[in-house]
Amino acid sequence: MIRRVALLALAALLLAAGAGEAQAAGYRYWSFWDRDGDRWAYATQGPSTARPGDGDVQGFRFSVSEDSGDAARPRGTAEFTDICGRTPARDGRKRVALVLDFGTAADAPSGETPPARRTACARVAEDATTAEALAAVAKPLRYDANALLCAVSGYPETGCGEQVADGSGDRAPAAGDRDDRGGPSVGLVAGLAAVAALGAAAVWQGRRRRGGA
Repeated sequence: MIRRVALLALAALLLAAGAGEAQAAGYRYWSFWDRDGDRWAYATQGPSTARPGDGDVQGFRFSVSEDSGDAARPRGTAEFTDICGRTPARDGRKRVALVLDFGTAADAPSGETPPARRTACARVAEDATTAEALAAVAKPLRYDANALLCAVSGYPETGCGEQVADGSGDRAPAAGDRDDRGGPSVGLVAGLAAVAALGAAAVWQGRRRRGGA
């Protein structure tokens, strides 16, 4: 009886894990980031309203993600001096360093190949928004009716924030799939431990019965 319970518990865990994977979904879109010291922070404003200052570093990353909590960050170094060091300051203008990460092939729409990641230094008016800085160095841009950024430098050619089944391997796991250390979630570990305990009990009970026979 205990062995049967253990097998049923294991089957339930496997079914639950499979259902979670089947229901996983994300959105393919350009995320917008601010450079905060040596790390990326998800931008709290959209590029059409954000107004960076001279010396700021901002990034854009195309990927599949469920929400801002698991969105893939721009890759590579992002030092202002490396990106804008050869662009001299000018009165009435500001320099904004931009990192443009077109993502991986796994995140690309069907039939499209992502361009190589690149950086650019936009020298724009002092009151320019990030969208204006981006337009100065990465045309053509494409937006939808709700001002959602759909394409940078013409990539991707079609689509805008569409939902896709499952994400790419480059995407970070959802919060329920891991703990803060990046390992399996506590719930999953506890469930597997319970199955192991039930299995051990079944083996012990079976040996006890055979020994008493």
